[in-house]
Amino acid sequence: MVYITRKEHFNSAHRLFREEYSDEENLRIFGKCSNPLWHGHNYVLQVTVKGELSPVTGFVMDLKVLSRLIDEKVLQQLDHRNINLEVAFMKGKLASTENLAIGIWEELEPGVCSSGSILHSVRLEETENNIIEYFGNK
Repeated sequence: MVYITRKEHFNSAHRLFREEYSDEENLRIFGKCSNPLWHGHNYVLQVTVKGELSPVTGFVMDLKVLSRLIDEKVLQQLDHRNINLEVAFMKGKLASTENLAIGIWEELEPGVCSSGSILHSVRLEETENNIIEYFGNK
């Protein structure tokens, strides 16, 4: 089994809050991330796929195909967008980085699997100190 990783970057704004809570309660629970005027991050995304090498190409998955898939399914929806307001796959979800990583996984998994590879992990760096890694619902 061989693992390959594609690294990408995007910038997005979000707000952690629950509509049913007051601004004071949201501030108590989510801190400055509940700012009613939003805040943003320069995210680093790493998508790792695994599989056996193709005897024809020597690839687990063509990285150009993986790059295109990430661009179409993730970056075009997230880059320079408001996660709470503009990202269809996050609609109705709390815009935490954990939920975002799961959403990215759900967007990418069908395309990765159709290429004959297996999605291994989605790693999302919100800041240099806050990193989320998701390995699917297995």
